[in-house]
Parts: sequence; C-alpha cells; structure tokens
Amino acid sequence: MERMICLLIGYAFGLIQTGYLMGKIYKIDIREQGSGNAGTTNALRVLGWKIGLVTFLIDMLKCIGAVLLVRFIFQENALVQLLAIYTGLGVTLGHNFPFYMKFKGGKGIAVMGALIIITSVFTNPMLTLIPLVVFVSTVVLTRYVSLGSLQIAVLFLGLIIFYGQMGDIGLGEWNLIELYAVVFVLVLLAWYKHWENIKRLLSGTENRFGEKKNKMKPIRVGD
Repeated sequence: MERMICLLIGYAFGLIQTGYLMGKIYKIDIREQGSGNAGTTNALRVLGWKIGLVTFLIDMLKCIGAVLLVRFIFQENALVQLLAIYTGLGVTLGHNFPFYMKFKGGKGIAVMGALIIITSVFTNPMLTLIPLVVFVSTVVLTRYVSLGSLQIAVLFLGLIIFYGQMGDIGLGEWNLIELYAVVFVLVLLAWYKHWENIKRLLSGTENRFGEKKNKMKPIRVGD
C-alpha cells in the first residue's frame, strides 16, 4: 500500500509537463517541433537555452519535491529509502507517460538526474559526482546528449548496487533486491524512451548537441 501511495504521489508530480507548458505560453506545441519530444533537450532545441534551462530545473525540482514529500510523510518508516525510489519511478512514469497528453511525454533523464541527486544526499555524494563527470565528459567529447543520458542510467543502477552492498543505503537484503529491481525498471524506461536515439547512434545519424534538427531554426524566446 505504501509503495502504491508513493507511485501515485510521484506520478502526480510527474504530470507537470514543463516543456509542453512553456511551449504553450509561446503558442507552440513542442511535440510538433524538433524531435517531437516534450522534454528538456527538445525544449532547448526549439525554445532556446533560457527556456531549456527553466524546463530542466523545474523537471528536476518536481522529482526532488515529490521525494522530499514522501520522505516527510514516511520519515519514521524503515523502508523510506526504498519508498523514495518508488516515488522517483512514479515521477518518471508521469513525466514519460502523462495521461492527458495521450501518454506522450518526455524521456525522464532530468527526472533521473534529480533522483540521483536527492538519493545521494541520503547515501553517498559519489552517487551524484560520478554520473555527473561521465555525463559532462561524454557530451563535451561527443556532443551526444543521448549517449550521456544512457550512460548515467546504467551508472545509476551500478552505483546503487555498489553502495547498497556497502551498507550505505540502510536496507535489508530482500529490500535491497527490491530496490535494485525498481532502479532496473528505471533504466529500462530510459533505454526504451531512447530507442530511436540508440538506433541513430548505431547508424551514425544521431543529432549532436548544438545542431539544428532538420535545419530548423530554434525559437529564441527572450533573446
């Protein structure tokens, strides 16, 4: 029951579709521009870096807010760390599959980044530092945001398992296995939502950061 409550709380927060709503403010449907995605990268591509940054920050804050709320509600619960991850899964599902947008949302990487950060606050700072270094290095060297995103998803799982086995998460054996399973689902969701990116990466046709998709000129809001 607690797990379902956390999923529902997370899903409700995830329904805040920042990129889509920001586009509506400027009378465009972001899903009909650029990559057709409602997430941060497409908001950056279509609306410019300022709106892209706002989208990124709000998408992260909705995950952090949901997790902190659950941690407050279940602060006396020994499984609060597990419940926090369930909440992150709920936010991801709401962000990726919003019911009022015909289940067509973002890809959940900003949400995952926020989940990594808030989890590291209660476990080990390296949980954030290592994925951040890998993501930034990958994007700088290759200019493939998608490649960096796929890497941090896998890293998140690997680090959760590592620190779980080291005792930093504070859960029993069976609850740790459940935690690993939930994070594995998050990784599967990330890779599923990036499936077209994966195919383009393999074929060498993936759009690089800074390039205009199909030579489309971004709408520079406020520039």
